[in-house]
Amino acid sequence: MSNPPSPLARIRADVRAMHAYVVQPAGDMLKLDAMENPFALPPTLQAALGERLGRLPLNRYPAESIPKLKNALAAYVDLPLGYDLMLGNGSDELISLLALVCATPGAQVLAPEPGFVMYAISAQLQGLGYTGVSLAADFALDEVAMADAIQRVQPSLVYLAYPNNPTANLWNDDVIRRLIAQVRAYGGLVVMDEAYQPFASRSWLDDIRRDPQANSHVLLLRTLSKFGLAGVRLGYLLAPAAVIHEIDKARPPYNISVLNAECALFALEHASEFAQQAAVICAEREQLIAALADLAGVQVFPSEANMVLLRIAGSPGSAASVFQGLKARQVLVKNVSTMHPLLANCLRLTVGSPDQNAQLVTALRAALNQGQP
Repeated sequence: MSNPPSPLARIRADVRAMHAYVVQPAGDMLKLDAMENPFALPPTLQAALGERLGRLPLNRYPAESIPKLKNALAAYVDLPLGYDLMLGNGSDELISLLALVCATPGAQVLAPEPGFVMYAISAQLQGLGYTGVSLAADFALDEVAMADAIQRVQPSLVYLAYPNNPTANLWNDDVIRRLIAQVRAYGGLVVMDEAYQPFASRSWLDDIRRDPQANSHVLLLRTLSKFGLAGVRLGYLLAPAAVIHEIDKARPPYNISVLNAECALFALEHASEFAQQAAVICAEREQLIAALADLAGVQVFPSEANMVLLRIAGSPGSAASVFQGLKARQVLVKNVSTMHPLLANCLRLTVGSPDQNAQLVTALRAALNQGQP
């Protein structure tokens, strides 16, 4: 009797060939690898939130919570006239839904690289083609390469992270406007991903308000993860109401739990607390960049996010060696040196609290010196 075929044969071959998104185990290490807000809620707010969550009707679906949260977010961002928003279980779900609704025959997604890996992964999982366009050596948008690629493949979705991950920079606004106009001419969509907006000096929402017609095909993607609620998993998409109406048809019912919604509502009611945390993080970012710049053998790049990208001098593998040296000293960062050729020997560090940043700099100095006599 022959052996039955493996049940794995029913799973798509391209999925079996993929690598899963890996989250590094942190254990007891100082966790500075995922751009999380280092600050917890003050004890008084913790108690108030706990009491509020305890009163929720967990036996009911979250139908009543969603409109309240959408209204609160609309007020928080001062939603432009004619726009609507939809909620996602983190911005990851919204990226997947955008790929799903745009998955027409031959459709393409385009994004600069290095960038957020979920743009490519969501495209592949939904059967869209994906085109990555390398940034310039200084991590600026390569306008000529972007324009050529857009002209060639006419992507349904163009992602522009503002600021970008992992390079942490904002791109030139005039270049972005020209690319947006190019995409508008053939009816494509541009997604401005503002995951790190709380730490940036600019938002594309201001450009949308300034010239809504030029941005009529631009969608704004945000998350409360960097706001300070990474554990809550709440993303939201802003776009013209007619566009949201169509995308929302693909959203699973009750994709946001009543607990997620209530935590987000609570946070928006105490937005000043999170704004103060963001201000501290931005100030700490500048001090961290200055401290890192004083270290021999380190190139530090400018940042408009709650992360800092740096390059370790030396032969290939220097960043991996320093990464392991940091882990040995109980500090976990992100080794991005193999993500893209432009990131050779690069590490990405989350901006932490003052004490955490001091610990990071001390550990990094020791790790840089570990191979020296």
